[in-house]
Amino acid sequence: MRILIIEDEPGIAGFLKEGLEEEYFAVDVASDGRTGLDLAMSNDYDLFLVDWMIPGISGIEVCRRLRKEGNEAPVIFLTAKDTIEDVVFGLDAGANDYIRKPFDFEELLARIRVQLRRRGSEGGPLAAGRLSVDPATHEARYGSTGLALTPKEFALLEFLLRNKGKVCTRSRIIEHVWDMHFDSDTSVIDVYINFLRKKLDAAGCRNLIQTIRGVGYIIREADVEGA
Repeated sequence: MRILIIEDEPGIAGFLKEGLEEEYFAVDVASDGRTGLDLAMSNDYDLFLVDWMIPGISGIEVCRRLRKEGNEAPVIFLTAKDTIEDVVFGLDAGANDYIRKPFDFEELLARIRVQLRRRGSEGGPLAAGRLSVDPATHEARYGSTGLALTPKEFALLEFLLRNKGKVCTRSRIIEHVWDMHFDSDTSVIDVYINFLRKKLDAAGCRNLIQTIRGVGYIIREADVEGA
């Protein structure tokens, strides 16, 4: 899942980015409201972490503009403000949740997961036939056979399963799994697809990942042998 942090304090932004990347999120950071809004408008994010008081335009205004443009991705405010009036003001601007500074990272992580579950981006294990992937425990199994996947292989398989039945273009894969902007060289995706296919084949799960030539990849449950 891809998260945008809009936070002007480098220490907090760096701490959040490092912690969330360890949890297998792809993370972008903006240090002011205008840059953050530009990134939010030009990229596909699953959730926003927004500091209330940031340079350029405020977090409140960022949230309002996102909602005005029809962007419904969850927004969690990071704020030192803690009065009921402030909380209501933030929620009325379109935020989904808020967390007061200083905060505990585990609490923030739990709030992020709640928002993603509500949006349908994160829930229980993902499945296609006998293949099961659990984002909470980072375990993948085909039937009773465990799959030994690297973090990047797991993230790639998870992304494809979350979009089961939809074509995942190379640009979306590179942005969500590698946290890079699309360019002409996406051969790394093909390399990791081959890694995944070999491990899936060895476990007896064949024909799971289908190639859409010139576009990207798709998982269709009906294509899974032994489903």
